[in-house]
This record gives sequence, C-alpha cells and structure tokens, in this order.
Amino acid sequence: MKYNRILLKLSGEALMGERQYGIDPKRLAEYAQEIKEVIDLGIEVAIVIGGGNIFRGVAGASNGMDRVQGDHMGMLATVINGLALQSALENAGVPTRLQTAIKINEVAEPFIRRKAMRHLEKGRVVIFGGGTGNPYFTTDSAAVLRAIEIEADVILKGTRVDGIYTADPEKDASATKFDFITFEEVLRKGLKVMDTTAFTLSQENELPIIVFDMNTNGNLIKLLSGEQIGTKVQL
Repeated sequence: MKYNRILLKLSGEALMGERQYGIDPKRLAEYAQEIKEVIDLGIEVAIVIGGGNIFRGVAGASNGMDRVQGDHMGMLATVINGLALQSALENAGVPTRLQTAIKINEVAEPFIRRKAMRHLEKGRVVIFGGGTGNPYFTTDSAAVLRAIEIEADVILKGTRVDGIYTADPEKDASATKFDFITFEEVLRKGLKVMDTTAFTLSQENELPIIVFDMNTNGNLIKLLSGEQIGTKVQL
C-alpha cells in the first residue's frame, strides 16, 4: 500500500446523500464499507468530519448570531456526525473510537494524542469530532492539525468533485483538472482546496493533500493502491 496511516477528511454535506438536510443512512453505510476495506488491508485510518449538514457557524453569524456561539453549535454538529459514522462503522464490524476536542465524557473520549495513536496501532478507526475545540477555526484546520499530531502520511479530502480544477467544474464546462499541483501553484492561482490557515499549516509541515471523489465506490481503495485518483497537492 502507498500509505500506512491516513487522515480522511469528510464534509458534513457528504453525509446528506440525496437528502437536503441531515444524515442519509445509505450514504453512511457506503462510507463504512469503503473504510472497512481499507482497514482490512492494514492501513490505519483517522477521520475528521464536518457539520455543515446540520449547522454551519459562519451561516449563523451572517444571520445575526454571535459567531462564537455559532461555531460552538457547529462543533456539536460534528460530534453528532461522528456518532453516526461510528455507529455505521461498528455495524460493519470495524472497531471505532470517537474523540472530541470539547469534553462530552458520556458519549466520547477527550482528544489525547498518545491514546489516539495507540488506537490506530491497534487497528481501530479514530474519529475526531468537535473541530479544534476553538471558534473561528474550520474542520479543515482540525483535519490538518490532527493529521500532523498523529503523524499521518497524507490527508485525503473526500468531496463530490474528482479533484482540483482550474475553475469550478460544476459552473465552467471548460475547467480542466490537475493530476498533480504544488502548494505554491494553488496559492498563486487562487484555487480553493482548503481554507488558508489549514492549507498553509499543511504546506509548512510538508503534509501532502489528495482531493478526490469519495462518492464513487472503490475510489478510496484505488487511491491507496497507487492508482491516479483525484489531485495530489505536494511540495
């Protein structure tokens, strides 16, 4: 396998499936099965998941809500998604631990780096909920931070688009896809991969990012087997 330890970043919207809001059990089961195949190959998997399918702090702030309050609501939304994904994975026979950046002792472990790494070494999937635990930081930042802390080999950002394009392929039919691109090129061209804080942190720590379509069955296992799937951002 190309990587030994990965951090998979999933958006909350990805869990909606065909719905307009909330969580689609069918989509959850599909993700769980794909992740199980990866675990069965001996690859260690950590996951950071967003909360946009339930609540987005920035959206709340734009409607007059206090930004800090809104971001805390968003953190709780990621915990809800983490619990749902944990249930789906365990239904598929995958041992899982949910760790959160905010203390909710009755439903999840607090994030402890050494404990998280030990879980991974034992073949358990570790889901990180609650973002970074701080307002004004996105789950992209949480994904990069956790990936660095657990010494992941790569960040896999699962989206509904099959990579990074010169423009939004859903709006511009002439947009062309990159197979490989450097961090500097992304910044110079103004391409949207992650928010700037997360992207810069990844660049400074020489942590590659692969953006790929998670909703196409088999893509995750193909990517980890070395096939050219999605777009790799590297130094």
